[in-house]
Amino acid sequence: MIAQQKKKVLVVDDETGFTKLLKLNLEETGKYEVFCENDAVHALDTAHYVHPDIVLLDIVMPGKDGGDVAHEFEDDPELGEVPVVFVTALVDNEDSHGTVVRNSQGQQLLGKPFRFHTLCDCIDTNTRWERPRTQEPELVA
Repeated sequence: MIAQQKKKVLVVDDETGFTKLLKLNLEETGKYEVFCENDAVHALDTAHYVHPDIVLLDIVMPGKDGGDVAHEFEDDPELGEVPVVFVTALVDNEDSHGTVVRNSQGQQLLGKPFRFHTLCDCIDTNTRWERPRTQEPELVA
């Protein structure tokens, strides 16, 4: 039996209480390994160290806002393909009906507060990957 590889989630948010709670709850599922960065200025360096499968990114943060951080990820050759989901209080949950929505630039946004299962579904949807199959040796007759 092959152990399922945990998905690496990088949470970038200046609210340490929020990131700690999110880390605790996500890791409790057994499906995720969560890394937190509470200073947006260091988000790119942390991502290079962690190699996340997805980034959950706040928008309003001191020093550097989430939009700037997202552009850094997009422009980075190693991280440009990593999905970024903005998790923010700027999204009206009444308008979004508590689901992930896309803005006019195609970026995904999830409004705070959110339902935990909605976040997990979002992570799972954005981190589907094909595992490389081990190649069977060719039979020679």
